[in-house]
Amino acid sequence: MNKFPRPNALIWLLLSACVIVVDQLTKMIALRELVPYMPHQVVPHVLNWTLAFNRGAAFSFLAGGSGWQAWLFGVLAVVVSVGLAVWLARLPRRDWRNALPVALIIGGALGNLVDRLVHGQVTDFIQVYWRTWAYPAFNVADSAITIGAVLLIAFGLFGRHTDAAAQQ
Repeated sequence: MNKFPRPNALIWLLLSACVIVVDQLTKMIALRELVPYMPHQVVPHVLNWTLAFNRGAAFSFLAGGSGWQAWLFGVLAVVVSVGLAVWLARLPRRDWRNALPVALIIGGALGNLVDRLVHGQVTDFIQVYWRTWAYPAFNVADSAITIGAVLLIAFGLFGRHTDAAAQQ
């Protein structure tokens, strides 16, 4: 019997912490430098910095609620983050294909949770657009969640093929 437990993937929570720090720093800068809902062109016809606020979830889902939705999304962020941290604790440290996306999702969820707790709403400032079409404003935390989810799906669908090829 091995006296030392095998190293788990909880070290990846350092990445989650980095996501939270970068998210909060960029939101602080946006709050200090930008005028709400006034676009500041970064890349013409593609990217604006546009300070916006969201009391709901993605795409302002439930933003019109009386405040209960902040609690709902806050509890959801904690439950999902704890569940994903438990998953990390069960993963071997070398399993970066699962640990990386999970850490990004945790960091993003907790980054937006900080906003909900401190401001009662999430600060968004990145706006992608093309001509008359504009994607709703988002932030670094939202980006981390999205990238993490896409990586989980991609590694789930295609990761097994590369693992099998590497073992041959």
